[in-house]
Amino acid sequence: MSIESISLSGRKKVVSNKEMTFWERMYLVAIVKGLIITIQHLFTRKVTIQYPEQVREMSPVYRGQHMLKRDEEGRENCTACGLCALSCPAEAITMKAEERRGDEKHLYREEKYASIYEINMLRCIFCGLCEEACPKDAIYLTTSKVLVPSSYEREDFIFGKDRLVMPLDIAMKNAQLKNAN
Repeated sequence: MSIESISLSGRKKVVSNKEMTFWERMYLVAIVKGLIITIQHLFTRKVTIQYPEQVREMSPVYRGQHMLKRDEEGRENCTACGLCALSCPAEAITMKAEERRGDEKHLYREEKYASIYEINMLRCIFCGLCEEACPKDAIYLTTSKVLVPSSYEREDFIFGKDRLVMPLDIAMKNAQLKNAN
């Protein structure tokens, strides 16, 4: 058995080097096929959207900017278990866990909390795996159309807790909606 006949993947194909016919050498058939495709595109409907006047509908599975939830008392849900960071395929999430002190009971639900929680938005692919992996339902991707703002500095794309934690007034509104239902 020679080296040329061995295929480890089993996908080896023998390629033949057959002579082209006269019409294939002239490339006339290929040119005509290309012109037909071009002419067909002249008569199709345009997909361009005039953005400020027209807004494209978002997909029902759209995932926007990340947010760290708070409970009905305004405490952070995140317990710094690290499952979101482990499930992130782009390795965009970093966190540091610390123990809660006695005077911080009104800030954090559990004994452990994330003192540092950062998402590198340049690496994030908005897949939603962090949202699915979280056992405390602490992180979710919003449906807002606000995405990562543009900037010239790399540091502006690393979102810390100051930009990720849900504002207190929104957490209180969510608690009122839960109590009303």
